[in-house]
Amino acid sequence: MLPRFLIVAGLTLSAVTISTAQNVPLTLPRESQAAAVSQSIGLTDISVSYHRPAVKGRKVWGELVPFDTVWRGGANENTVLTVTSPVTIGGAGLPAGRYGLHFLPTAASWTLIVSRQANNWGSFSYHPLDDAARVPATTRKAEFVEHLQYSMENPSDSSVMLTMRWERLAVSVPIVVKSRDIVLDSITQQLHGLPQFFPQGWLEAAQWAARNGFPEPAAKWADSSLLRAPTFGALQLKAGLLERQGDTAGARALRDRALASATEAEVNAWGYQLLGRGKTDEAIAVFRQNTKDHPRSWNTWDSLGEALAGKGDVKGARASYEKALAMAPEQQQGRIRGILSGLK
Repeated sequence: MLPRFLIVAGLTLSAVTISTAQNVPLTLPRESQAAAVSQSIGLTDISVSYHRPAVKGRKVWGELVPFDTVWRGGANENTVLTVTSPVTIGGAGLPAGRYGLHFLPTAASWTLIVSRQANNWGSFSYHPLDDAARVPATTRKAEFVEHLQYSMENPSDSSVMLTMRWERLAVSVPIVVKSRDIVLDSITQQLHGLPQFFPQGWLEAAQWAARNGFPEPAAKWADSSLLRAPTFGALQLKAGLLERQGDTAGARALRDRALASATEAEVNAWGYQLLGRGKTDEAIAVFRQNTKDHPRSWNTWDSLGEALAGKGDVKGARASYEKALAMAPEQQQGRIRGILSGLK
């Protein structure tokens, strides 16, 4: 038989264990369910996580959500904004990070508050000293929405409109991202890694910089690509940069060098680039040379026919398309016959 003190201790321990177990909460559905919305702007990811209360026939603005009192912009924990790069929200700069979103609604206007504290329960422990930004928000009447909803509207390559809708009200604030500067910085950092050893990484960087108005890094990165391999793409890109600088002779020399070693597909792609720029005669010359270099390729004749038709040379286009038809695979023949029947 066990001593009495051990029996008492065991009973006490069991009681504590049972009491503790009774206090372990279950995981059950919340009345205001969790939701999230996100948008990528360039390389920047913007997301908002929140909980969605329902109207349930109640008067929301001025009663359920009092005026002149900071409100969490949702239910349960505070609404959270996460940005992976610096942004401007409502005109105020905001570093990359995770933030609590609150609103200060009044009968006349609304203010969006961005707090450095992202883990508050509601707005009960909100303090102005934690503010990262306070900006005016635009309000407008909207179609009825039963459950509060956030959305990212009208995204572009540099901005998006963050909008909260509930009941018959929409509240919006713009978020702006310096996407080009962020991408430029990202490319610069990436070129310190493994891509630095291969020509393709430098070429992709140079092509992006040239398209987005950064001529100096474009030229520098094109040179780095050429040092590793004088590819058709790198030579053509460098030629285009020289042409923009007014060096027509230098550009022509590089293009001649590029075309001398180009594949059929590369020449064909270059011809279409010229067509896209409205340089039809130059494109025709490129396509014609490609037919001479690759006379048994149906695609070279097909491309030449398209360029000649665009210029209005029906006779020449028909002759080219007929040659293409004679060599084309079966799945292309119907298309070419359709083009020929329309040439008049």
